[in-house]
Amino acid sequence: MTRNEAETAVLVERLVGSVADGEDRAVEAALRPKDLDEFIGQEKVREQLDLVLRAARARGATADHVLLSGAPGLGKTTLSMIIAAEMDAPLRITSGPAVQHAGDLAAILSSLQEGEVLFLDEIHRMSRPAEEMLYMAMEDFRVDVIVGKGPGATAIPLELPPFTLVGATVRAGLLPPPLRDRFGFTAHMEFYEPTELERVIDRSARLLEVQTMPEGAAEIAGRSRGTPRIANRLLRRVRDYAQVKADGRITREIAEAALAVYEVDARGLDRLDRAVLGALLKLFGGGPVGLSTLAVAVGEERETVTEVAEPFLVREGLLARTPRGRVATPAAWAHLGLVPSGQGGPADGRDGRH
Repeated sequence: MTRNEAETAVLVERLVGSVADGEDRAVEAALRPKDLDEFIGQEKVREQLDLVLRAARARGATADHVLLSGAPGLGKTTLSMIIAAEMDAPLRITSGPAVQHAGDLAAILSSLQEGEVLFLDEIHRMSRPAEEMLYMAMEDFRVDVIVGKGPGATAIPLELPPFTLVGATVRAGLLPPPLRDRFGFTAHMEFYEPTELERVIDRSARLLEVQTMPEGAAEIAGRSRGTPRIANRLLRRVRDYAQVKADGRITREIAEAALAVYEVDARGLDRLDRAVLGALLKLFGGGPVGLSTLAVAVGEERETVTEVAEPFLVREGLLARTPRGRVATPAAWAHLGLVPSGQGGPADGRDGRH
């Protein structure tokens, strides 16, 4: 198993993980908004994208290529589907890891219809040869197909119908500038505010035919890490609890009790998050402590700590990465109900920088 596959496996197993598994994808398909008016949140992105699409329709042309960046679960795939629907065009979906050779990309591009929307998820993980072919396809709607090998190889130009590429990435900085520059519209998707997530939960509850009280929706929203995908997943688990343990209505008390069963606390931390913080505070006095030492203390791989647990802890202001190692903040002590000892633990400066 590769590093990326290992990280994805851990994320899928977590109730508060932002990667979708098979069940999530099936439910998301039913809950996805169908147009920009239904799409909740990302106000600036929606307004800007609406102008881009309206102008393209008015000209009778295909829309500019679109690059969407942001954390998983914020709606990049949903927006790609909305773009296709708004342009009344077919949608083709693939991903960067699936395009490992220029020939793979040439096969996809050559089968596109005029005006079709091609959604390329994880575009930053596409192979370099395919990436270079994409430059010409995006700009000139043409690719050169190489026939033969060695000195006798011949490049045959293949004209492509106009199409719209929608690229999605969690790390826009990994895209080379020549590729980023070919997108006519670039948008960064932000994490959602709790009030926006309450609206997402209310809408999903209606579609799932679940009665949700305002305070129940607020409780779920506050634990959803600013991510609609997590909010919908928590809603389904709270719905199960409400149907089995209560009368089916989701109140604040029911939401609190259900999420306590699933070990998701009031700030959205789960078992892994609290294990990392607990080790940092109880074993190492709040740090600084090296990454390898911290990972061993919680029984996880270094990559699991850095890629799965730390991003949210840092974003919440509970943990800081410093040149000397990982350090807990006063908010971390308060959240776990502990009193700072005033004594740091062992540090490994070399580990702490990675």
